[in-house]
Amino acid sequence: MSRPVRVVVVDDEPAVARLHTRFVSAYDGCEVVAVASTGPEAIATVHELEPDLVLLDLHLPGCSGLDVLRAVRAGSGHQPEFIAVTAARDFDSVRVARLAGVRHYLVKPFSAQDLYTRIDDVVREIAAATAPAAALDQDDIDSLIGGAPAATVLPKGLSSETLAAVRDALASAPWSSAADIAGAVGISRVTSRRYLEHLAQTGAAARRLDYATAGRPSTLYAPR
Repeated sequence: MSRPVRVVVVDDEPAVARLHTRFVSAYDGCEVVAVASTGPEAIATVHELEPDLVLLDLHLPGCSGLDVLRAVRAGSGHQPEFIAVTAARDFDSVRVARLAGVRHYLVKPFSAQDLYTRIDDVVREIAAATAPAAALDQDDIDSLIGGAPAATVLPKGLSSETLAAVRDALASAPWSSAADIAGAVGISRVTSRRYLEHLAQTGAAARRLDYATAGRPSTLYAPR
């Protein structure tokens, strides 16, 4: 894109809004154009500024984030992408948010890299929309419909905090084993492998076998 991706941050907690603003501002090619703290303010801000992307908390005073989504999607005006950023991790919240039109759903707390993976997806779509018209292949369509892999509702027994720690450790030491990551994070090797396999299954990490070790080959992981 020739101009920055314009982002509105919506959260009623000032400290959280500042944190998310710092995350977005550190992403090359994005700028935060406004921060809203209530549902009605979010609707008015989106209508006035026409951002490319909205980071939307679901629990807001005035009206909920889902109400904000519905109000914007029901209109005939500008339609930004939405990334839900919320503490709600129940099935109904995720399902309703998806049906209402969110592109991604991030459970708080999350790391900057978790957010950047989702912003990458939005940026790719914006770039594709401004490129010369061309026929899409199935991979292009799947990317647009499904988006980047997102661990929105974690399997039972996994926590978002530990997942973020595992991802950060893996980012610092690509092609590490479960034992390596376990030592870096301070968890057991079995637990480390569960988190690494989850990342691999959701497309957030790659695997390969290391045949240099004696006996059975070990599995190494790296972030995608």
